[in-house]
Amino acid sequence: MILIVFKYLTPRGFRGLTFYPFVFLADKDDKLNKVFINHERIHIRQQIELLILPFYLWYFTEYLLRLIQYKNRKKAYYNISFEREAYANEKDLNYLEQRSFWMFLKYIKN
Repeated sequence: MILIVFKYLTPRGFRGLTFYPFVFLADKDDKLNKVFINHERIHIRQQIELLILPFYLWYFTEYLLRLIQYKNRKKAYYNISFEREAYANEKDLNYLEQRSFWMFLKYIKN
């Protein structure tokens, strides 16, 4: 994982954007935020498991489906299975050590 502080690649309202193997940060202070970095590491693992490009296709498709479902961009984002897994486990700094393969599937909901 390569951390790069470059706020112009980070969408407005977001602190970071993970694009394997890079994590673009809006604020240099987040380099020291262990919970935030763990969240991004979870995304790196998800991207590796799905061989990167399929991750983005799935992510975008699920976002569009959630947007139709909730009619709210923020709620759609927070209900993407990848985000649900990352937010649910970001405070567990040992999560990736015991995480099962394709664990994000557990976080898909109707």
